[in-house]
Amino acid sequence: QVRLVESGGGLVQDGGSLRISCAASGRTFSNKAMGWFRQAPGKEREFVAAITGSGGRTYVSDSVKGRFAISRDNAKNTMYLQMISLKPEDTAVYYCAARATTWDISLTRDGYDYWGQGTQVTVNS
Repeated sequence: QVRLVESGGGLVQDGGSLRISCAASGRTFSNKAMGWFRQAPGKEREFVAAITGSGGRTYVSDSVKGRFAISRDNAKNTMYLQMISLKPEDTAVYYCAARATTWDISLTRDGYDYWGQGTQVTVNS
């Protein structure tokens, strides 16, 4: 059974930093693209960042560019999202996602086959 488990969320002050993780089990995703999405209350789930299977190429949304960085450690079957200069508008549940069959990035929810349960990130003003 494939599982994606996020961790590292929490409460942080405006301007603070946080790193969240996504650990995969049940199969290896070392050559499959993975990504982060987030969903704030009353809003649609939106794309945040994605990374190719090898980790050689990444893409982040304009809203977090320069503040968030995505990375992965394939030996640990784990993906990370490093967040700095956090703002109250970054408050959301953050979800990790993985593609089943391809190494290349997708920017849309439909492009991902597996999802985690989410981790809450709250930024206080």
